[in-house]
Amino acid sequence: MTSLSVEMLAADAVEPITSAGNAQLGVAVLAGIAVIVLLITKFKMHAFLALTIGSLALGSFAGAAPAKTIASFTAGLGSTVAGVGVLIALGAILGKLLADSGGADQIVDTILAKASRRSMPWAMVLIASIIGLPLFFEVGIVLLIPVVLLVAKRGNFSLMRIGIPALAGLSVMHGLIPPHPGPLVAIDALGANLGVTLALGVLVAVPTVIIAGPLFSRYAARWVDIKAPEKMIPQRPSEDLDRRPSFGATLATILLPVVLMLVKALVDIVVDNPEQGLQKVTDVIGSPLIALLAAVIVGMFTLGRAAGFSKGRLSTTVEKSLAPIAGVLLIVGAGGGFKQTLIDAGVGQMILDFSKDWSIPALLLGWLIAVAIRLATGSATVATISAAGLVAPLAADMSTSHAALLVLAVGAGSLFFSHVNDAGFWLVKEYFGMNVGQTVKTWSVMETIISVVSLAFILLLSLVL
Repeated sequence: MTSLSVEMLAADAVEPITSAGNAQLGVAVLAGIAVIVLLITKFKMHAFLALTIGSLALGSFAGAAPAKTIASFTAGLGSTVAGVGVLIALGAILGKLLADSGGADQIVDTILAKASRRSMPWAMVLIASIIGLPLFFEVGIVLLIPVVLLVAKRGNFSLMRIGIPALAGLSVMHGLIPPHPGPLVAIDALGANLGVTLALGVLVAVPTVIIAGPLFSRYAARWVDIKAPEKMIPQRPSEDLDRRPSFGATLATILLPVVLMLVKALVDIVVDNPEQGLQKVTDVIGSPLIALLAAVIVGMFTLGRAAGFSKGRLSTTVEKSLAPIAGVLLIVGAGGGFKQTLIDAGVGQMILDFSKDWSIPALLLGWLIAVAIRLATGSATVATISAAGLVAPLAADMSTSHAALLVLAVGAGSLFFSHVNDAGFWLVKEYFGMNVGQTVKTWSVMETIISVVSLAFILLLSLVL
């Protein structure tokens, strides 16, 4: 999963960098992924270097000119860092402000006091689902990470028992619920009703997030029993603070970007006129960059100044927040570069060519095409856009409810098995301090459960409605 700007750039790539046939391209994709996995697992190479080399290998196997492969990789890296990197940086600053001011402690202490040990995963999935409703996946991650890591450490939980429910809540919202970009594009392409899609999406999302979150986290915690990584845990300030921000002020600061983005989404739905003054304003203040930037600036007063920070102390806090995320930025950027190389090589079109003659029910067809494009390109929104475009003619004769279910089927398929060609895979890996194998056994399996379980509920609804 990557930010909207990155996804749309990827979706708009039109001219392949190679004229390789489908067979050669399929071999090239497998070879490129194999190179990355081998370099990281066998030779212990840093993921940034492995992804760079794997992208070049993919281009070579596909018969693309080296210059075109390099251009695709650097374009993908640049657009990913531009879209996701700034959000990660702003999230790191906000996280450091939360930690140093004692605000994160206040939130965590309140959660631990109010929720029992048994109900903690359920509390995390509820919080993540609410926060994830209007947010892009990456924004939700950077807002929730400090809380997830601190709850896991302070409550002595396995990180997966707390982290998986939070990730499941964010991911389900991203793939199934408007106003996220994938579902919105599919609604438009298939001519579905937004209100009906939203209502059915919530019906599917609730049981799906329960199964993929709190229930699956029991098994994930056994398979990968790790503690929160020390380098990513927001550290308490070295000196004791005379005071710390109130719970209300801290919560309001965290929820500020959520509210701004939700307002933008609601105005987009209700007004639907880009030239209208109100929508112009909400388009600006509700963009992820401005919403998070606003939270950081507000946080300097509601968190930093509330804890008695001087101007110099605030500046030092911001400076110290950025150093730990340099490696994360490079790895996530390189993941975006590899994804863009795949897309520019024509992998999406290859999948569409293969799927033209499949004779299966429309809901299953939409899901399978989205799954194939997701596996090949690593992009949830590109998979949604491509699959929705291909099955759009089938929606012409559908009822309102079945057109909405087709949107959800495509969205469910777009979440299937995130792996090394997805920048989101590397984001989760780095934040949670896992290796590639551990990330596959937890994050990748969770994404697959979300995809398959939501399809099952969609098919059940299609029999009832």
